[in-house]
Amino acid sequence: MAVIQNNSKNGKYSRPLLRAAGLFAVLVFSSCMTPAKAERRLLPIRTTSEFRQEDIEKYVIDDPVKAIHYIGMYRRLYGEGSVFPEQGDPFLPARIDSFEERAVENLKTAQIGAIAAGRWEDAASFARSLSVLGINVESTGEEPDLVLKAAKDQLEAGNDLPAFLGAARAHELRPLELEDALFFLDKAFDAGQRRTAAFFLAAADSRLEGGGGGESIPEQYRSFVAGRDSAADMIKGVATVLVDRGYRVERGVGMPDRILGSAFFVDSSGLLITNYHVIASEVDPGYEGYSRMYIRMGDSASARIPAKVVGWDKAMDLALIKAELKPEYVFSVADRVIPGVGDTVYAIGSPGGLEKTVTRGIVSALGRRFLQIGDVMQIDAMVNHGNSGGPVVDEEGRLVGIVFAGVTQYPGLNFAVPAEKLAAALPAMIRGGRAERPWLGLTIAETARGAEIIYVAPFTPAAEQRVPEGSLIARFNGMELSAPQGTLIPAYQELLFANKPGELVSLETGDGEKYTLMTVARPDIPLANAARIDTKERLAAPLFGLILSPAIMEGFFSSAYQVKRVVRGSVADEAGLSEQDPVSIRGFRVVEKEGYALLDINVKKRRMGYLETSMRLPAALDSPDTL
Repeated sequence: MAVIQNNSKNGKYSRPLLRAAGLFAVLVFSSCMTPAKAERRLLPIRTTSEFRQEDIEKYVIDDPVKAIHYIGMYRRLYGEGSVFPEQGDPFLPARIDSFEERAVENLKTAQIGAIAAGRWEDAASFARSLSVLGINVESTGEEPDLVLKAAKDQLEAGNDLPAFLGAARAHELRPLELEDALFFLDKAFDAGQRRTAAFFLAAADSRLEGGGGGESIPEQYRSFVAGRDSAADMIKGVATVLVDRGYRVERGVGMPDRILGSAFFVDSSGLLITNYHVIASEVDPGYEGYSRMYIRMGDSASARIPAKVVGWDKAMDLALIKAELKPEYVFSVADRVIPGVGDTVYAIGSPGGLEKTVTRGIVSALGRRFLQIGDVMQIDAMVNHGNSGGPVVDEEGRLVGIVFAGVTQYPGLNFAVPAEKLAAALPAMIRGGRAERPWLGLTIAETARGAEIIYVAPFTPAAEQRVPEGSLIARFNGMELSAPQGTLIPAYQELLFANKPGELVSLETGDGEKYTLMTVARPDIPLANAARIDTKERLAAPLFGLILSPAIMEGFFSSAYQVKRVVRGSVADEAGLSEQDPVSIRGFRVVEKEGYALLDINVKKRRMGYLETSMRLPAALDSPDTL
């Protein structure tokens, strides 16, 4: 290779030499380019449609549920037309239909494989997704049969709690045959669980009344069920929970940092139920301090027994813990008991550390919205700090709830998670770790017309499928819901709650559009991610119940909106805002660590003669109106 010498006095190369060097470099580069590289440069530009088709084809085998979800995305994005006709990218309905057929067949194959391997829970999950697609799974395996088989396997393994829960769930899906009801009745009798035995006895009796056979139920079972557990018996199954978090410094003085709560046994292996907020420091990755958990079965002089967290459900404020102790009494969670307003109830726990305290009251109300999912009951039985996580029972000794909150400044205003919600939440907690709940990314509002979708969170299944805001939910998983006023949203949440993340659900809107979506794991704080990435104007709807539309008005604020609608019972409704009020947003702040957002607005209220007012609206990020 020739060397170009610097002959100039100022250290610069001469222009002719530089031009020659440049020409030489071009020639060398051209000669070194391989035919393959040159060929790649001539390949046509690939469209997003082609990339999406490749994604679908990849998942048809690896994850057929996700493939079906992506097929729905593709059809909504590209419709029946051609996106880039000049680039030769026509919509290929036959190819997409072929993907869908193969995905469905692979989903059937996956279910058959799960059954062959005895993975009953997976098989039931596949059955639910197939039923959403309208596929008859009678030949491969229906959900009630699979859930029942899983329950029997658990019983064989000596795991009473998941076994009884599974059998009760199977009965809900389809009434148990007499033989199966008697089988689980016998096991509940052997385990000494009176209320569980009562549940399966009722199931057996319903079969006998319906002509289920000529068998008679042994009298010993009826006598056992007819008995009644006393308060003294039940107290033996309640423990005090102590979480030692070391010391905290207040004004230069070290103070013991202790969390006090209650718990009750739900299995003879030493499993107990308590509240998540009692044991949060044991599992919260954001907590960095010292934390050790114990239970105590007697007074303050009793031994502390180390305990560990098995699983937790933050959305329901529930946790499953375990201690190496065989309890003297076990509470039944198999029978789903829903008390009525005015029914007498008893709360058992350790208020202020006073172990084995029983207080009496009534069910003051049902359907209170205090948790992310579903509703809770209000009771007036006296509870205090330390009662959290303790059982609430009725006069028959049946578990009806779990204390989780009280309002200190209003004695007698206390709340409990219904026992039926615990029964539904337990299987996920038994599996261990954080219980994952399904999530679609919808915020809904109950209106006179039904359940209206007021917000679709970005990067969620509903957003991917372009479910439109402002539409009504007509059917969910093929079911059309009608519920008393104020209970429609919890009813939809309960339908979704039965699914697991990664399953298919169907949604039909009021305009007749049908969507098949794959659920994903619900975030701990559902709207936290949306609050980070979406606009404040859009977030006003799910957080504050304020649905805005742009408004250009001379002499008014630079960034002006008009209130299109106010969701009834929302923060905006309580603040007195109404339709057609002119609004300007002055500021929006998210305090994610504390779980809330603040919206600062200027508003001219029509009801006040358009008097201009500045307001700050607060809202929690863990909205209870989400699916």
